[in-house]
Amino acid sequence: MTSTVIGGSTATISPQLLDTMNPNSASSATSSSSATDTSSSSLQQTFLQLLVTQLQNQDPTDPMDSSQMTSQLAQINTVSGISQLNTSLSSLSTQLSAGQNAQAALLIGSTVLAPGSSVTVSGGSAPELGVSLPSAASDVKLTVSNSAGQVVNTYDLGAQQAGTIPVTWTAVDSSGNAVADGTYTISATATVDGQSATATPLVASQVQSVMQQSDGSAGLSLANGSTVALSSVAGIL
Repeated sequence: MTSTVIGGSTATISPQLLDTMNPNSASSATSSSSATDTSSSSLQQTFLQLLVTQLQNQDPTDPMDSSQMTSQLAQINTVSGISQLNTSLSSLSTQLSAGQNAQAALLIGSTVLAPGSSVTVSGGSAPELGVSLPSAASDVKLTVSNSAGQVVNTYDLGAQQAGTIPVTWTAVDSSGNAVADGTYTISATATVDGQSATATPLVASQVQSVMQQSDGSAGLSLANGSTVALSSVAGIL
């Protein structure tokens, strides 16, 4: 094994260090097939040794260009930092998911206002309804229809700001007559400057259990038979 003279001086540097700077060399090809430590920390140590040796032994009249070496060292530091950041974010995501599931478990037995399109009238009473708006609207309406698709009642809520608007339906039609027990469909519409806007109907129901959804987030199983994401709950009644 031969050594290389640096800067015209008698100081030498081993081929192992030169292989790190020149991955196309024959010795580099040989070392790549062996069980050599190529971690970012090991590469950083090797580069630092090269840099110090170069500075100590370069010819003052013909100094060596260290910009490429320091640039590669900076790139290694960047890749190492990104790897550590990804690990930290993954750990944080796991902790947040566990915390979310614990918070969701506290809702079991509570009544929540969540997205839904059907409501059940039983014993002449209906659950609380509502509308969720992502942005302010100049006019908002909530419509209740029976199983035949006939509109039994409409609530004109007028102009509303973004957020959750609770609506109490006393299980009566537009004439004030009590409706029959059964399942009814609700829909919400919103208008902004004469154009249709997004409006989500909400139905109150009791939380029966908590389950993990396919994306890892917490889901709430409701008494009305639906399952909603914890993040979609608009209110706790």
